[in-house]
Amino acid sequence: MPKPRRDVVAIVRWILLLACWPLWLTAAYANPFYGPPPPPDDAPVFSGDVELGFTHLSGNTNSQTLIGKTLLTWLTGNFTYSLRGEVRNVTKDDETSAEQYLVSGRERYELDGPHYLFGFARWEKDRFAGYDQQLSAIGGYGRQILSNDTHTLSLEAGPGYRHDRLREYDDERLMVTYTALDYRWKFSDYADIQQEMSVEYTDQNTTSRSLTALTARLNSKLSLRLSHEIKHNSQPPDDTNVRTDTTTSASLLYRW
Repeated sequence: MPKPRRDVVAIVRWILLLACWPLWLTAAYANPFYGPPPPPDDAPVFSGDVELGFTHLSGNTNSQTLIGKTLLTWLTGNFTYSLRGEVRNVTKDDETSAEQYLVSGRERYELDGPHYLFGFARWEKDRFAGYDQQLSAIGGYGRQILSNDTHTLSLEAGPGYRHDRLREYDDERLMVTYTALDYRWKFSDYADIQQEMSVEYTDQNTTSRSLTALTARLNSKLSLRLSHEIKHNSQPPDDTNVRTDTTTSASLLYRW
């Protein structure tokens, strides 16, 4: 079958998927809130990484912090699929002060040239953010602005749907306008800087996210990562006073 026809089939497929967002929410199928760069030509069919950071203080202050992340990626023709999970937990003097969970899946379809279609679904639970849980499904169009040995830059945008389950109030079902970028600078053979940003706008609030990470490779599979994450909600639920959450961490990253 000629390639242009495959592109037409893919576009029709995404139109059908976007029309079925409520079903996506129950399936939780596709990845996070930013667009990954295209896989290199020599990329393995299946790959993954696990990131783990842990600190423990005892004495005058008893506290512990756990940050765990995992990302699985597999390739099928022009499609890139990924599944991602994250957990954060902070306790001080046996009392939990932060507890966050995230699971997301993503699908990306490469078109001719520097263009692609994407879709993702995401489930989040943040014990101290005022939401019992949030479910999101977003799809749209992306463009690869840069793709070389040193720099990669992806931009993407599209509409979406979000279901917010609140603890003290009725659930909210919101339409979302989404835009995001992913930039990576490989400034040496052993280190790179990554900047990911996204904005999700609804008529209730605007959620912006940022991840800045410096990764230094220790060997072919193990790396050290320093990262700083920001999540800002312009109008959080009434029982939440803080609009911005930040996380700065040092962790080990294992890739296969």
